Amino acid sequence: MGVVGAGRVGPALAAALQLAGHRPVAASGVSDSSVRRAAVLLPDVPLVPPAQVMERADLVLLTVPDDALPGLVEGLVETGAVRPGQLLVHTSGRYGTKVLEPALRAGALPLALHPAMTFTGTPVDVQRLAGCSFGVTAPDELRLAAEALVIEMGGEPEWIAEEARPLYHAALALGANHLVTLVAESMELLRDAGVTAPDRMLGPLLGAALDNALRSGDAALTGPVARGDAGTVAAHVAELRKHAPGTVAGYLAMARATADRALAHGLLKPELAEDLLGVLAGGVTAPGGPDGPRGGTTDGAGE
Repeated sequence: MGVVGAGRVGPALAAALQLAGHRPVAASGVSDSSVRRAAVLLPDVPLVPPAQVMERADLVLLTVPDDALPGLVEGLVETGAVRPGQLLVHTSGRYGTKVLEPALRAGALPLALHPAMTFTGTPVDVQRLAGCSFGVTAPDELRLAAEALVIEMGGEPEWIAEEARPLYHAALALGANHLVTLVAESMELLRDAGVTAPDRMLGPLLGAALDNALRSGDAALTGPVARGDAGTVAAHVAELRKHAPGTVAGYLAMARATADRALAHGLLKPELAEDLLGVLAGGVTAPGGPDGPRGGTTDGAGE
């Protein structure tokens, strides 16, 4: 087994496969952080150029950024580095196996195995792979091989059609990557409000919200937007414009999306939606002001 691209993902997956009995023989990586990760997760595995990884390994993990993957595959093929029968596994969420077609024509066996997890580049990633879903795309004749590799890493295979890969990846980015931005902004605002331990305050709230959302979907929506508290939302917008103007656009966009979903699922009463949508359209104060009758609701105030 070899790894081309010793970023956060490759060494962790290789370490998991090593625990399952595969033998890592080479990895490529030139940055200081890549060298450190490889030393921790793949000790005694030599760091060599990609062509030498290809030469030494029968199973090769291509763990490079999405935009770099097509060029890498074409370059490896053009230089004759790809061998017939060699198993090539990329971990890009965006691509299926079509991106590996040049290598397929050279006789390689293509697999797309994308772990639906964020990686830290530390040994904790190997533990987190237990039960992790992998978005898997593979030719019919290689489905068993793909499934076996995922299971060996402790994961659960989820089959994704080639044409559905971009949508699949967009869904994961929307849920995971944007969540980090939302949480980071929320912690900054809490610090500005005088909270000394925003992580401790948010932990139980966000944990419960995530659990409820995974269990119940839109039925888990709570808070002033879902209730139609236009005055409260107007007060939020006013405070954000004053203290953190960079967050206003994101707040309004997410609030509009929340309102749409709450309306569609009968959670937001139509008679309350008009004032609310007016606030969200222009960030203006709702009738009655932020302290008016609709802004004084206290049920679920922590949400």
